Amino acid sequence: MRLTNRGRYAVTAIADLAIHGQLMPVSLADISIRQDIPISYLGQLFMLLRAGGLVKSQRGPNGGYRLAKDSSEISIVDVINAVDEKINTLRCGGRVNCQNNQQCLTHTLWENIDNRIRDLFAEVYISDIVANDQVMEISARQDAYLAKQQTHTTLKAVNMITT
Repeated sequence: MRLTNRGRYAVTAIADLAIHGQLMPVSLADISIRQDIPISYLGQLFMLLRAGGLVKSQRGPNGGYRLAKDSSEISIVDVINAVDEKINTLRCGGRVNCQNNQQCLTHTLWENIDNRIRDLFAEVYISDIVANDQVMEISARQDAYLAKQQTHTTLKAVNMITT
């Protein structure tokens, strides 16, 4: 299966948003630090996620993003589709020209695997991910890292002002 960083990052970012965006919008900068995803890449992903109706934005000093629907209504396949990611194990990309411009011997096998993966992704919701205890432990570790980074940045700014 070929699932690129775009699909992986999008699912990770939506899960982060589901965990942290319940009380207030979440900034892309915070997601970037917690998940180690380049902020410029997040900006591109969130344009697609917003167009796909999965997130909504809020402008202003306390702005950021929130889920546009409950996390129990957003499946992994919804996220992957929103960022225009393809689930594809087929060498021909589904064009049925795998071997000498004709279908290869194992085309149907790979096509069936793609369909089963897509079905599995349609059955897993963001709420399933964030309900996992291990995911919540990882999130707590990431929150501590973000707080440390923010404190370091604040101290650096204060030192610059006072010197």
